[in-house]
Amino acid sequence: MKLAVLTAGGDCPGLNAAIRAIVLSAHADGNQVLGIGHGFKGLAGPDLRDLGPEEVDGTIAQGGTILGASSFDPFREDAVDAVRETLDRESLDAIIVIGGEHSMEIARRLEVEHGLPTVGVPKTIDNDVVGTDLTFGFDTAVQIATEAIDRLHTTAESHDRVMVVEVMGRNTGWIALWSALAAGADAVLIPEVERTVPDLIETITRRHESGKDFSIVVVAEGATLHTAPGVGERVTISAREDHYGYERLGGIAVELARLLDAGTGFEVRATILGHIQRGGSPTSTDRVLATRLGNTAYEAVRNGDFGVMAALRGAETTLVPLAETAGVKKVDPEMVSLADRLGII
Repeated sequence: MKLAVLTAGGDCPGLNAAIRAIVLSAHADGNQVLGIGHGFKGLAGPDLRDLGPEEVDGTIAQGGTILGASSFDPFREDAVDAVRETLDRESLDAIIVIGGEHSMEIARRLEVEHGLPTVGVPKTIDNDVVGTDLTFGFDTAVQIATEAIDRLHTTAESHDRVMVVEVMGRNTGWIALWSALAAGADAVLIPEVERTVPDLIETITRRHESGKDFSIVVVAEGATLHTAPGVGERVTISAREDHYGYERLGGIAVELARLLDAGTGFEVRATILGHIQRGGSPTSTDRVLATRLGNTAYEAVRNGDFGVMAALRGAETTLVPLAETAGVKKVDPEMVSLADRLGII
C-alpha cells in the first residue's frame, strides 16, 4: 500500500506527532508513506517526498509541521484535476488529510464528488471541528494563554490595572473560555454570547467598588464588540482579506481597552497573544492525542474505510463520516453555563 499525508490550513502544535504516528504505523505493516508539501498545494504541484522512520525520528516534540502548511483549496483554485493526476501518477491508495474544519470539507468533497480515497485527522488550536470532542493543538494553546494570563495577573494587581487579553479562536470562544476559567479571569467575551461594553464597564466598576483594584478580561479575537444590545461589529486587522480569502481577525483587545478606559476611568492595558499560541512544543496531552488520531486514521486506510475522520469521543478514538463534520463546533453550552455561574460571562 502507498499512501500520502498532508497538513493543511494553519499550523498547530502536534502536527508532527500525528505525521510520525502515521509513518511508523504504516511502516510497521510494510507500507509506504509520501509526505505532501504545503497542504493541498503540494498535492496539485506536486511536491512529494518519501517519509520513513528516519525522517520522523525526534519530531514528536517539535511544533509546526515538517511538511509545511497552507490554506490552498483545490476547488477554489481549479486544481482538482491536478490533484487527481498526482494520485494516478503516484499510484496512491489514499490521502490522509490533517487539517481543520475547512480541510475536512475539502477532503469530503474530494471523496464524494471525485471518488478520491481520503481520511481526515482533526487539528486546530480553535477546537472548532464538528464530530470530535477535542482537536490536538487546543490543549497547548490553552496552556500558553493560561500562563500568559497568570503573568498579567501579577502585574495587574501590582499596578491596579485592568488587563484585556486577546486570544485566538477564529469564530469560536473555546480558547478564551477555557483559559479564562483556568486563570481565574474576571470577565470573558466570546462569539457565542452577546455581551455589551456597558455591561463589562458595570462589571469592572462594581468589582472595583467592592475593593478589588484590578481586573482581568479575556476576549476572543472573533467576538463581536457590542456597544449596545444587538449593535456591534467584529474587529479586523484590515479590510483586506488574506491570500486565500479569509477574514484577518485581530485587534479587538485594543479597541475594547480604549472603551473600558473611557467608561471606567481606570487604567486599562491590552495584550494580544496572537500566533504565540500556535507555536512551540506541544503539551503531552496534544502529543498523545495527535498520535492516537494519526494511528486511527492509518487503520482506517489499512481497512479501506474512506470518507471518514478520526475523532475523539469520550475516552476513545473512533471514526466519523466526513459528511457529519460540516460546520463549526461552538462552545459547549455547559461551559457557558459554568462561566455564567462563576460570574465571568
